[in-house]
Amino acid sequence: MTDRKPSHAASLTSIFLLIGLVVAGVWVWKRIPPETQDDLVERMVPLALLALVTGLLLLVIVRKVRHRWQIRQERARLMARFEEETSPSQQLDLAFALVELNDYRLEGLERVAPALRDLFIVTVKTALGDKQHRIRGMAASHLGVLQDKVGVPVLLAALEDDHAYVRACAALALGRMRAGEAKAKLAHVMQEDWDQTVRSRAREALERIV
Repeated sequence: MTDRKPSHAASLTSIFLLIGLVVAGVWVWKRIPPETQDDLVERMVPLALLALVTGLLLLVIVRKVRHRWQIRQERARLMARFEEETSPSQQLDLAFALVELNDYRLEGLERVAPALRDLFIVTVKTALGDKQHRIRGMAASHLGVLQDKVGVPVLLAALEDDHAYVRACAALALGRMRAGEAKAKLAHVMQEDWDQTVRSRAREALERIV
């Protein structure tokens, strides 16, 4: 009870002070000549609007800067975990999370890019069977983000995968890499693959390569 009384009293004081300021402001405003009031309104309204717009812009900028800083912090944390992780499955999960957190861009991942590349290549080759098609496809798609031509042969082979999801992801990755050596294969896939999504991804990849 003794802790709440000072807080309650401070709140009442703040309320009375605010009411007093409002009353005083109204009293002063009523005693200003009408022509002065009009002049003040004409000047203050544009300034108030300008201040509001400026404040909103600053708020947006601060939020963007803060968001980017948080992304960099989280990216650094995930990269450290990726480098320390010894479990292949956990390392793969961290690799996927890193690329997705980085908005599918290479910038900022250069330090771990070679390790990511090797992990994705091994995953595409070894995550066999229909049940693991999503892992193969994700590894193929994320491999394209790294812009490393070492992965092109693996992606070309993935264009012949039994599962359409993997073939579509491989085509997407080759487009991301702008792999000119894949044009002929992609053109064939665009014409001959039975799956519409795969054909569309192959066409999009060719459009990016040209």
